[in-house]
Amino acid sequence: EYGQEGVEQNSVTFTIDFNDRKQTIHGFGASDAWSIQFVGRNWPLEKREQIADLLFSLEMDSEGNPKGIGLSIWRFNIGAGSAGQGGESGIKDSWRRAESFLTADSTYDWDKQQGQQWFVKAAHRRGVDTFIGFVNSPPVLLTKNGKAYGDGSAEANLPLANYEKFADYLARIAHYFKEQGTPFTYISPVNEPHWNWSRNNGQEGSPYQNAEISVLAEILDRKIREYDLDSKVGIPEAARIDFLYGGDLPGRNNQIEHFFGSDSHIKQLSAVARKIAGHSYFTTWPVDEMIEQRRRVKESVQNAAVPIEYWMTEYCILAHNEEIRGGGRDLGMDPALYVARVLHYDMTIAGAVSWQWWLAVSPYDYKDGLIYIDKNTQNGKADDSKLLWGLGNYSRFIRPGAVQLGVNRSDRATPEEAAVQLMVSSYYHEEQKAATVVLINYEYNDREVRAIFENSPGSVSEFTPYLTSKEADLEKQGSIKRGELFIMPARSIMTLQADIER
Repeated sequence: EYGQEGVEQNSVTFTIDFNDRKQTIHGFGASDAWSIQFVGRNWPLEKREQIADLLFSLEMDSEGNPKGIGLSIWRFNIGAGSAGQGGESGIKDSWRRAESFLTADSTYDWDKQQGQQWFVKAAHRRGVDTFIGFVNSPPVLLTKNGKAYGDGSAEANLPLANYEKFADYLARIAHYFKEQGTPFTYISPVNEPHWNWSRNNGQEGSPYQNAEISVLAEILDRKIREYDLDSKVGIPEAARIDFLYGGDLPGRNNQIEHFFGSDSHIKQLSAVARKIAGHSYFTTWPVDEMIEQRRRVKESVQNAAVPIEYWMTEYCILAHNEEIRGGGRDLGMDPALYVARVLHYDMTIAGAVSWQWWLAVSPYDYKDGLIYIDKNTQNGKADDSKLLWGLGNYSRFIRPGAVQLGVNRSDRATPEEAAVQLMVSSYYHEEQKAATVVLINYEYNDREVRAIFENSPGSVSEFTPYLTSKEADLEKQGSIKRGELFIMPARSIMTLQADIER
């Protein structure tokens, strides 16, 4: 039973220090690419609402269990118009094509992307107020080759003469969403600019050189001010986090230094966000390399010429190693734990202030979704996953504005050792007068654990635990008294929620 006293052999005590305050968290999110265009437009309203509840709801059921994972950030894919080209788009899978608001006569059709617009409103109704408009490719009407993917070169599929039009297009779309009451907090004009995004990639995309991104960001900064928007430009959505501090692609490397170093001319622009966005793909194995890469991200962020934040804005499981394989759906705990570990080190080592998953809803036989659906444009079945609920151990309880706290552990395990054993992080919500502790037990054995607070601004009498395991989906457990040993089940993720009584 939870909270039951036990033998302290092999137990671990975690001491959370309220004086050791680290980064402020902005939230957790996911993207609407690409299935939301069909689900949000065509599927029965009841099923749409159920999916939206799973993703965004902050409500509890009658037994005190969360109805959803309370995402606080939503990425809206501003499509390039490949859907309108159909088979001529060169993108074989119609689910990976996207509509565009821009029409052939250079007017705007706001009835496009209806399914995605429905989910923006559904998210907003459930409390989401941070929206990111992200772009895989400029609209096909503006690209060099009339397609939503590149020609195989490493340069932008956008003529220099069309940069102004592209920036105006993005600002106009942002203005529309502002009028709808769901403004974009950020606009990400490029996505994974390191890949060449030729026809063989099978989706919308465009490469960019660092210099091209700088020019585009400067023009978009001006357009944002012209349209009187509060949005900020978010860059560069690096395809791998090592491109932020190094890399092997000349002209696309060392992006922290390029955009926020001493020689950067865009770092002082008012509408360019003081943040660097990267994706955790291909940097999660082996474990010691994963941790070292995140240390280097943090060091590079700290060495920027201006204060910047690190945002981890996209990840799903592409890895193939002895612990996990990207191919094939798996609704169980293995992918949930693998992702929780990546999230843990993105937050605790790299110092990420935000963490965002790739596909909120996936129709694919892959480890890329939080919710999985039939590949049916009109209706179908939707299945939740342990990955959904495991992310919820963070997103539902660590709300925007929370501050990460330092944690000391009695076993003195290094991050490398903890990665295959017990991991823990903690967060303080001053406004809500609450603290959150998230534990991951990667082992195949139960462990005895104790969590205690140091330098707390108030007293704590008990913790309320929420467990994600083979048997439980973010389920409320019996309360744990302050300072007592409790069982952390094998292969599970647990959140401890505590009220701070002043």
